[in-house]
Amino acid sequence: MDSKESKSSMSEEERLELCKKLDKELDEYIDGLEKKSYTEGWPEDRWEEEMEKHPFFMTQAPSSDDVNSPLVEGLQKLKYDAAENTPEELAANYKEDGNFNFKYKNYRLAILSYTEGLKAKCNDKELQAQLLNNRSASQFMLGNYRSSLSDAKACLKLDESHPKARMRAAQCCWKMGMFDDCLVHCDEFLSRNPTDAKALKIRADAVLGKKRAERDLRLEARKFKSKTSEKEGLMKAIKERGIKLHQNEDEEPNLEPLHPAAEGAKVTLGTDGRLSWPCLFMYPEHTVTEFVRQWHEDVTFHSQLGEMFAERAEWDQEGKYKIENLACYFEGDQSSREIHEIKLSSTLGKVLSDKRCTVVDGMPKFIVLVKDSRSEKNFIQQYNVSK
Repeated sequence: MDSKESKSSMSEEERLELCKKLDKELDEYIDGLEKKSYTEGWPEDRWEEEMEKHPFFMTQAPSSDDVNSPLVEGLQKLKYDAAENTPEELAANYKEDGNFNFKYKNYRLAILSYTEGLKAKCNDKELQAQLLNNRSASQFMLGNYRSSLSDAKACLKLDESHPKARMRAAQCCWKMGMFDDCLVHCDEFLSRNPTDAKALKIRADAVLGKKRAERDLRLEARKFKSKTSEKEGLMKAIKERGIKLHQNEDEEPNLEPLHPAAEGAKVTLGTDGRLSWPCLFMYPEHTVTEFVRQWHEDVTFHSQLGEMFAERAEWDQEGKYKIENLACYFEGDQSSREIHEIKLSSTLGKVLSDKRCTVVDGMPKFIVLVKDSRSEKNFIQQYNVSK
């Protein structure tokens, strides 16, 4: 009885003192514990980034350049290990990955996934057809229409009634201008879905495209025939005049001038049955050339040069190049080192018909000098001159 009374008789002040003592001892105990920081959590400033790396929370597939976390690598090994999965399971897993990448428009990664699924060589034809069809869709989105068509055809071999593969085959054929094949695929699709608006439109476009292609072929054929006939007529006219064209052995003579200024110009046969030539005049004294786009064969040198020098040329500082002062030459066979003087009263046609004259690359070339000048004497000393 005495002990009980003594315990219950503890004053309020003593109880408060006891509580303080216990609190102090607890604080000392906690302070004495080993301090260890926690490093396995997600830092507040990067929790979204860390969450994205977790395979259960990521919203996008990791790219080939990303370093995978150990958890991702472990799951990948479990998911793609041939020892842990049947060929059918592997194909299905890769198909799932491909669909995920396709959803986020990573078409190239999707193609890689579908390809790996096909490499698994599962015996499920329906699953193989799905992989081929999905890879075809990915190729189509990248504009690889030939590859897309190839996969669509392979899918149809496994399942000839596959609607998506059949429709995509038609689309690929239309994109590549294979209108007959496009119509075949459209008709096959419409035999099962006769009211499908998309297939009906593609078929109508293919019919129109085929008509346009056939029309373009007819136009090209007519143009080719006309061009061939025109060239034959032109060569016949040149031959009748005895004009000699330079040509390499076993090659047709070239009638297209190679000089930059003569781009697009060439000898023509007019409705009057006469030839007009692009010609080049060279002025050695001033190292200048001048191009005449069309020179009618019946026009004389005097008339042509008179028109060209009706006004003084910018490079003719002394005003010496006047029609009455000019001498004109053409080069003969280069091996003979000959130049031949031209009578200015001669027509272009008469000079080109000269047996000593050869037209190179479809463009006659003439040398113009001031008659009896020092530059003319210096120039002709390099050649054997024939008048």
